[in-house]
Amino acid sequence: MEHFNEAVSLIKHASYGVAFTGAGISVESGIAPFTGVGGLWNQYDPKYIEINFFEAHPQESWREMKKIFFNDMHDAKPNAAHIGLADLEKKGCLKGVITQNIDGLHQKAGSKNVQEFHGTIYTLSCVRCGKKIPLASADLSNDLPCCACGGVLKPDFVFYGEGIPSTAYQNSLEMAQNCDVMIIVGTAGQVMPACSMPLVAKQFGAKIIEVNPQPSAFTDTITDYYFPVKATAFFNALK
Repeated sequence: MEHFNEAVSLIKHASYGVAFTGAGISVESGIAPFTGVGGLWNQYDPKYIEINFFEAHPQESWREMKKIFFNDMHDAKPNAAHIGLADLEKKGCLKGVITQNIDGLHQKAGSKNVQEFHGTIYTLSCVRCGKKIPLASADLSNDLPCCACGGVLKPDFVFYGEGIPSTAYQNSLEMAQNCDVMIIVGTAGQVMPACSMPLVAKQFGAKIIEVNPQPSAFTDTITDYYFPVKATAFFNALK
């Protein structure tokens, strides 16, 4: 990989390194991306995770969400890219990860500072009383998972039509503003406002290292080092 050693040196000597990850990093763990070849929205209608549809038809939404997210995603294992980022954090080269993913694989790999920009599948919230329930404690065998109070449970990921969790947004923005190196892994850079984080990093002077098999919206605009390879190949070489 051309310029690989230069990029590695930047990563290992970063004073405030940050990773920004999308669905592509988890493809090698068996999780389908949302768009593109094999994308979930080629198989399912995204209306099922529109907040207005969910509020009007929660049982129908839940029936499809189980197929889309809960039947397979929670059984997925971290791959070498997730583990590589966690190792960089342990070594002090990385302050944390901003992820668009809801699969929890960064945490499973050992990353401690993970800003889940779009939330997570691992907790549910009651739409009536607001109580949070761990996924492991929820009974998803029911057609309509409910809280003990009788309220409908909603997964704690961001539905279309909902805002980004304020804490995740503010923490991500602070990380983007302070980083001197940002590693972009597996995102097309098309989902707002998440895709603004690398732009902010660049604006504040960070070097951008991108790992993506296909060019993204960042590649010809803000990326300093582009590696058109699978995420696991890059991080295996980084060891």
